[in-house]
Amino acid sequence: MKKIFPFFLVTLLATPLLRAEQAEWAQVPGILARIQAPVFPARDFVIMNYGAVTDGKTDCTAAIGKAIAACAKAGGGRVVVPAGEFFTGPIHLLSNVELHLEAGATLKFNTDPKACLPAVFTRFEGIECYNYSPLIYAFEQTNVAVTGQGTLDGQATEENWLRWKGKKGGTETQTAANGRLKKMAESGVPVEQRRFGEGDYLRPNFIQFYRCRNVMVEGVRIRRSPMWEIHPVLCTNVTVRGVDIVSHGPNNDGCDPESCRDVLIENCLFDTGDDCIAIKSGRNADGRRVGVPSVNLIIRGCTMRDGHGGVTIGSEISGSCSNVFAENCEMSSPNLTCALRLKSNAVRGGVEQNIFMRNVKVGQVSDSVLQIDFLYEEGTNGLFKPVARNVVMENVTVDHTPRVLNVRGFPGAEISNVRIYNSTFKQIEKPDVVKDADVKLVNCSLEPAK
Repeated sequence: MKKIFPFFLVTLLATPLLRAEQAEWAQVPGILARIQAPVFPARDFVIMNYGAVTDGKTDCTAAIGKAIAACAKAGGGRVVVPAGEFFTGPIHLLSNVELHLEAGATLKFNTDPKACLPAVFTRFEGIECYNYSPLIYAFEQTNVAVTGQGTLDGQATEENWLRWKGKKGGTETQTAANGRLKKMAESGVPVEQRRFGEGDYLRPNFIQFYRCRNVMVEGVRIRRSPMWEIHPVLCTNVTVRGVDIVSHGPNNDGCDPESCRDVLIENCLFDTGDDCIAIKSGRNADGRRVGVPSVNLIIRGCTMRDGHGGVTIGSEISGSCSNVFAENCEMSSPNLTCALRLKSNAVRGGVEQNIFMRNVKVGQVSDSVLQIDFLYEEGTNGLFKPVARNVVMENVTVDHTPRVLNVRGFPGAEISNVRIYNSTFKQIEKPDVVKDADVKLVNCSLEPAK
């Protein structure tokens, strides 16, 4: 160990270390070859032709539903939302339908919870159940997309959806129902019997594709979400491209691919109240019951602002995750906790492995560059020891970080072969935290704050 300055201990090698980068990243072209955006017939179904009114007040749910049904019946195409404001309840997409918002178009979603009933098959924070419909939803469909230059406005505020988190007190909170759902999952209650809705206060996600193939979200702006913004679950071949997400509030994750395979997230802006990108695979017993990991995810060219993590894996990660490649991203905010974040505990367990990040520029973060937290929430109080292995960061430049590492494991858990290569960290203020973990910095430059 070599002391770099009074309170920092890092491992440095005097000569460059040969890296296996070619082998690690050689998988990416093959993954990208399988990720193909869905193609739709050149047919347009303009919602105005089905009764939609552009005054921002008239309920257009039925009109949009008619346009989607007509599009699907014809064999597919685009359901077009023209410029103007349209008020709607949840939108349910069908196979071969692209919901397209033209420039200047805004869909403003109804905040009356009754509009999101009847309940649909979904997940709430990694547990399967029936609950309020997401604002845009597709279940077991093929070739579905949300595209365009318009805005999706969930209209969530502390006066409606957001207060259900319960941080500001009151009786309308998710606490009781969330606890009941967790107990159901742990005791093996069949999903068909896990019914939630009015009076339970479990918020819907904004966009959720469930058990779908060939999925795309491209170009749209997302604002004021009830909670997680883009949430593909058990999907294959997912593209999220050029999306602009600015939505602050409790659990306002930007994009949460859960138990998905072959996912591309590129050229997006994330400015959120929670993790910018959070890769998941189910929670606790329910995640292990379903048993589908998230595999082969590529993140590139994205911009991260406010959030708990730029790229996060967990905390609902009981089904495990492998092969994550993040590159050429830019992150910076006094309200961005860290660049790369892995989180789990002995209740959630899961294996997080083969996580690679390179060529990332970070202006500032509020806690650390790399955070691995296996003491998250329940901590060591469980039987399913989490694993993080083969986590590699390379060519990361950071202008201002309180510390480089905040890594907390515990005996019996595994944090192994975590490496940061050829990176520069400036304006460091605090010593690193490394507990029960194998972490090394190689050929890195560290500069303390003046």
